[in-house]
Amino acid sequence: MKDTIVTENTLQTDESRNISIFGYELIREFVLPEILGKDTPEILYWTGKRLARKYPLHTYDELVDFFAKASWGELEIKNERKDEIEFELKSPLIVSRVKSKAEHFFQLEAGFLAQQIEHQKQAVTETFEHPVKKSNKVQFTVKWDKKDEVR
Repeated sequence: MKDTIVTENTLQTDESRNISIFGYELIREFVLPEILGKDTPEILYWTGKRLARKYPLHTYDELVDFFAKASWGELEIKNERKDEIEFELKSPLIVSRVKSKAEHFFQLEAGFLAQQIEHQKQAVTETFEHPVKKSNKVQFTVKWDKKDEVR
């Protein structure tokens, strides 16, 4: 119970903190895959969706702010159509991850985006990640079908 309050208060502040890229990547790229095994991408996607349910956001600006506060990077909408949004994510953390030879999972962020857009559009939504090695960024394509409404 206290942990939830601490987390919520931390998310609501604009307090800037330095984080260790090494520590972050150590957990993300070694510890989690070691624990989760071959199911790492799927588990991270569903974890991202669950995290989004815990922190529902109502606007794109809130979504951008959340990504910044979570140290996931700078999120930007690149293109929006009637049934699809393309996002781009840039961060120094992505640069080190994309340049390494390890597998790159951005499924936590993909699941989070899917659930947030599903909440905003009230339609079942899915997100696909596209790491772009040459430019050290990740693109996400979020798709939905208005005929497949959330109940």
